[in-house]
Amino acid sequence: MTASTPSTTSACRHVERIQLGNRLLRRREVELKTGKSRSSIYKSVSDGTFPAPVPIGDNSVAWLEEEIDGWIAERLAQRNTALKMTARPEARA
Repeated sequence: MTASTPSTTSACRHVERIQLGNRLLRRREVELKTGKSRSSIYKSVSDGTFPAPVPIGDNSVAWLEEEIDGWIAERLAQRNTALKMTARPEARA
């Protein structure tokens, strides 16, 4: 599969080029980086709430590190928004 091949999964964006230095992460690395289990990763991919893997061989997949980092950044942004909401004086009243 080349980078210009259209994605069959709607949860992925069409990628023409990636920045040099971006890596493909195997499942174990994704588990370690996100804290998610194997089953949770695949369920979230199925739900469209986690980046879909990229086929890298007949029976092998990997995830684009940039997309995993983006997913982590979204979780942090959600947490920070929630913390701001609980820290407001009017929210405590």
